[in-house]
Amino acid sequence: MPRVLVVDDDPTVAEVVLGYLRRDGFEAAHAADGLSALTIAAAAPPDIVVLDLMLPGIDGLEVCRRLRAVNPSLPVVMLTARGEEEDRIAGLEVGADDYVVKPFSPRELALRVRSVLRRSEPQQLAGVEPVLVDGDLRVDVAARTVQLGERELSLTTREFDLLAHVMARPGKALRREELMREVWGWEFGDQSTVTVHVRRLREKIEEDPAEPTRLVTVWGVGYRWDPAVASTGEALVQTYGDAGS
Repeated sequence: MPRVLVVDDDPTVAEVVLGYLRRDGFEAAHAADGLSALTIAAAAPPDIVVLDLMLPGIDGLEVCRRLRAVNPSLPVVMLTARGEEEDRIAGLEVGADDYVVKPFSPRELALRVRSVLRRSEPQQLAGVEPVLVDGDLRVDVAARTVQLGERELSLTTREFDLLAHVMARPGKALRREELMREVWGWEFGDQSTVTVHVRRLREKIEEDPAEPTRLVTVWGVGYRWDPAVASTGEALVQTYGDAGS
């Protein structure tokens, strides 16, 4: 049974969310503030965190940073106020995998939680040792590890899925709405989600994130993966199941 930690200082919201998640098959715990959330997460690590942005004491952004410092792959769904685009962007910038805007439907939240959890499971990309290699960048899709040169990179769930998706389609211009559908599982939504994750990913894989050479912008369309060509002439090696479909 997946364990969800719900962090919200509004007792009414928390009660409704906890009740719905439990009825939907989750084990749900509650924290009313940031410090309590960190304590509970340390004692009983959750599978996913539903985190309100506005909290007393330590705010949601700082809680997310601290949780991610301990477990970089911990999925986080941020709760934000309606119309506060800057808050949503800030949440994504610190590593939230998804966000839900208040007021929200508990059913919508449960669906988002399941979607993020599903995306964090290695078997979603099951295959015969699927691996992507591009120059000094190596992505083991089965193990969900990324190595750049001698360094192992720490990517969030969405960053990893985005990287694997674009690397598996070298040279193809991918629209933001396509990425939202295929990587996030959203049929519609705020496309700034994609923009923020691309920016975060570039900071980890590009030599100069301001002048990207791998994950490049296709103006008016979206993004494209331009494979590196090593000095030996080796280009992208791909064994990613049905990724070419």
